[in-house]
Amino acid sequence: MRIATPIEEYIMEHISPEGDYLYNLYRATNIQTVNPQMASGHIQGRFLKMLVEMMGATNILEIGTFTGYSAICMAEGLKEGGKVYTFDVNDELEDFTRKWLEGSPVAEKICYKIGNALEEVPRLGVKFDMVFIDGDKREYTEYYKMAMEHLNDGGWILADNTLWDGHVIESDRRDAQTESVRRFNDTIKNDKRVEKVILPLRDGLTIIRKIKR
Repeated sequence: MRIATPIEEYIMEHISPEGDYLYNLYRATNIQTVNPQMASGHIQGRFLKMLVEMMGATNILEIGTFTGYSAICMAEGLKEGGKVYTFDVNDELEDFTRKWLEGSPVAEKICYKIGNALEEVPRLGVKFDMVFIDGDKREYTEYYKMAMEHLNDGGWILADNTLWDGHVIESDRRDAQTESVRRFNDTIKNDKRVEKVILPLRDGLTIIRKIKR
């Protein structure tokens, strides 16, 4: 299980608790999965819940479910009748993730699907108030373009890992994922349809707002 830094420990002691269910999910993720660092965790999870509440979101799209921690956190912040539609391409984790999602106190607010969001979302016929992008880094720009087409005016997009462990500023770093994250960041920078800010939370979290026409 990942050891929190002293400052992270301090933060977690001074924010709202994650609750036993999420704590147990995070622990199971660390014990039973190969890349447990992909789970949002206590700090980011409470942040996501609060953002959903602040935005007053009804429909949320999540690209990249992993083990369901972030989906549950966002569902906790939804108003009555809201829904989180969460997609993941990794069917190897489906049994693990589905068990935790369906056993959660907010199970009725979560629609979990295995499949490529780029193909599946346009078939839903749903407009979203918020989109959380946390899938394949090589597809980030494509996810963004698709999300913008299905996002309400004034809606929000959150993109995780946009500092990519600091690799985005390393000029000699040319692997496909780093290059794709750079391309995504440049796309957001140059898109006049949105307001944007990058927060140095965990591995970088970009908050994007689609400007109302």
